[in-house]
Amino acid sequence: MPMQDLRVTFIQANLFWEEREKNLDHFDSLLSRVTGQPDLILLPEMFNSGFSINPAACAETMDGPSVEYLRSRAENKNAVIMATLLISEGGNYYNRLVCMFPDGRYETCDKRHLFRLSGENRIFANGKQRKVLEIKGWKILPLVCYDLRFPVWSKNTWSEGQYEYDLLVYLANWPACRSHPWKTLLAARAMENQAYVAGANRVGDDGHGNWHSGDSVILDAKGIPLYAAPEGAEDIGFAACSAENLKIFRDSCTIGMDWDQFTLNV
Repeated sequence: MPMQDLRVTFIQANLFWEEREKNLDHFDSLLSRVTGQPDLILLPEMFNSGFSINPAACAETMDGPSVEYLRSRAENKNAVIMATLLISEGGNYYNRLVCMFPDGRYETCDKRHLFRLSGENRIFANGKQRKVLEIKGWKILPLVCYDLRFPVWSKNTWSEGQYEYDLLVYLANWPACRSHPWKTLLAARAMENQAYVAGANRVGDDGHGNWHSGDSVILDAKGIPLYAAPEGAEDIGFAACSAENLKIFRDSCTIGMDWDQFTLNV
């Protein structure tokens, strides 16, 4: 399918700590304010609980209420919705990104880099593969929060005139005390990979008193913000990612042709 302009919305929300029903109700209120018929809606990491490593309180299965919520809301909004949640499967727990399509089908990928400072690596199993998805001809690589710090995992590739992906997505619960790396690394990922980048983060305190300033943003392939959320406030951001502008930029700045070739072993 030829690339068409891609309308991307993020919801920068305050999350209720380990309270699924309150979060789902809150996102209903926020989703009702989404306008402009987006193609893709991005929610923060662990949208239904906040960033928790408490499976007893938060873990669900893939046929649980939160996945069903994403299915019904994607259908209602006629848009793809991406979010992560804590999933129990096969005796393991995963911080799983779900990409839900309006027709009810979905793709999943699990967070690769687990945040050692929180103990996430002791509780969850990490993801073993990247998954590039397609929406309106755009190839999209979705990743999760701490994955942002690892450029090899997000590295774009070029082969015979084709880029592996066109849009890089990060869903996060990234605290305000590290907001400078968040903003800097998002821009770096856009510039080094010649791709649009969207980062959807939360605001407010988590259950440990960590403040989140949000700083959600949609960047073009030059690292220039198309939309940047206000700091510390709930917000619904929107930008139209231009297929033509991306092609013009890539054709005029052919850095991808000189990227190093490598194989990633996981």
